[in-house]
Amino acid sequence: MMNSRFSRRHILKTGAGLAGALAMPALVSSRVLAQSGTKTINMQLGWLGGGNQLGEVAAKHMGYFEKEGLNLAIQPGGPSIDGVAIVASGRYEIGQVSSSPSLMLAASQKIPVKAIGVSAQQHPYAFFSLASAPINTPQDMIGKKIGIQATGKILLSALLKKHNIPESQVEVVVIGADMTPLATGQVNAVTGWLTNTTAIAGVGQPVVAMKMWDHGVQLYANPYYTTSDMLQKDPEALDGFFRAAGKGWEYANSNREAAVDLLIKEFPNLVKKDELAAAEIMLAHVFTEATKKNGWATFDPANWAEQIKLYDELGQFSAGAPALDDVISTAVLDATAADRPKIG
Repeated sequence: MMNSRFSRRHILKTGAGLAGALAMPALVSSRVLAQSGTKTINMQLGWLGGGNQLGEVAAKHMGYFEKEGLNLAIQPGGPSIDGVAIVASGRYEIGQVSSSPSLMLAASQKIPVKAIGVSAQQHPYAFFSLASAPINTPQDMIGKKIGIQATGKILLSALLKKHNIPESQVEVVVIGADMTPLATGQVNAVTGWLTNTTAIAGVGQPVVAMKMWDHGVQLYANPYYTTSDMLQKDPEALDGFFRAAGKGWEYANSNREAAVDLLIKEFPNLVKKDELAAAEIMLAHVFTEATKKNGWATFDPANWAEQIKLYDELGQFSAGAPALDDVISTAVLDATAADRPKIG
C-alpha cells in the first residue's frame, strides 16, 4: 500500500494538479470594478484558462452573467499560484480544481473550502497505449512500464488497489506532460486527459485509451468550490453563477463551433481545430445520464464518500479522513435545481 503523505503546505501548492490539468493560455484579468449594477465574481482556476471554461466563456459573452447581476472575472492559475489558498483566504469567491481528490485532501487539512458542483461528471483521465500493443484493462498493466506524472501516481495506485494488483507488478516511470515516451517505446502506456487531443495526435500512431472511470476509480473532474463563509454570506452570487454558467454550457452543447469561436475570442492563442476536437470530448463528459436526471453540475454525495474511503485506504490523509460534510455542500445545487439544464 502506498503511504504518500500530504502536508497542508503541499496541498496549497498542488491542489489543482493530481490529474494534471490541460495547459491553456492565460486570461489576464484582475479584480476590477464591475459594470454598473453588477457584482464582480472571481473564478480562480488551478490552471491557465482555456477549453475547460468553454461554458463559462460562452455565458460571459452571451450576457448570461450580466442578467444575473454578475460580472465574471476568470483568474488564471498555474504552478506558482495557490488557487485553493486564494479562495480559502476569501480573496476570490469561487474556484475550480482539476480533480475531486484535491478538495478531499484540502478538507482533511482543515482548509475551509467545499465542493459545490462539478463540471465533468466523468473524469476524462486515461491511460494511453499503442493500438499495436494495447492495454485495455488494469490486468494488462502487469509487467508493463507505465509513464505517469509524479502528482498522478496516486491515481495509478488507486486503480491497482481497486483491482487487487500489487504495485510491485507494475513499473512506474515518472514523465512530464507530453506523450513522447510512448511514441519512442520507453513506456507501454502514458497518462493524460482525453481532451488533450494535441498531445494524443503528437504520438503519431493510433492509440487506445483506458479511462480510469470505466475501471472503478470514479473521480469527478473540474469541481467548483467555495468557502463556508461565502455560502453563508452571499449565496445569491453563487446561485447566480451556477444559473449563468449552466446556460453557457447548454449554449456550448447546442452551438459547439460558435462556442469555440467565443473561447478563442477570449483566449486568442488557442487553435480552433484542436479546441473543436477537445470540446466534443469534454461535452460528452459534462453532460451524462446524471445531468439528464439532476441537471448540469450535479454530483452524487455517495460517490464523494466512496472516493474518501478509497483515499483513506491508500493512506493519503495524514490528518485523518475528512467528514463528507467538510468536503461538499449541496446548498447551491439545491437552490438552482429548477434552473440548471437537464441534458444527457
